[in-house]
Amino acid sequence: MFTIAKASEQSGVNIETIRYYEREGVVPKPGRSAGGRRLYSADEIAKLRFVRRCRDLGFPISIIQTFLSLTKQSDRSCGEVKAMAENHLGEITAKIENLVRLREALLSLSKNCDDGTAACPMLEALMKDGFREGVPARN
Repeated sequence: MFTIAKASEQSGVNIETIRYYEREGVVPKPGRSAGGRRLYSADEIAKLRFVRRCRDLGFPISIIQTFLSLTKQSDRSCGEVKAMAENHLGEITAKIENLVRLREALLSLSKNCDDGTAACPMLEALMKDGFREGVPARN
C-alpha cells in the first residue's frame, strides 16, 4: 500500500488531481490507514496512470470513465472504444484546422506591420467592424 505522495510519484498524477478524480468518481476512493491517510494499491495506481495517459491524449473525463468501465467487462467491444477514439480524432482534426486558419490570419496581418510607424495596419484591420478574415469562430 502506498501513500498519496507515492501514488502521485508512481502514476505521474498531481496529488490535487488525484483528489479531484476521487471527488468526481473517476477513480474510487482508496482505503485509509488507522491514522486516516489515503492508501493506494498497485491496481489503483495503475488506474491513475491509465487516466493520466487518457488525459495526455486529450480525452474528456466522461470518456475516460467509459473506458474504465469497459476495462471491467470481459466481453468488451473494441468497436465501441474505436468509435470514441475516432470521434475524438475528428475533434482534434477540426481544432488543428482552426489553428491553421488562425495562424494564416495572424501571418497575413503581421506581414502588414512596419516597425516604428504610428499607423499599424494590423491594429487598424482588427478594429474594423466585421473583421473575420480567416479567423475561426470561437467555440
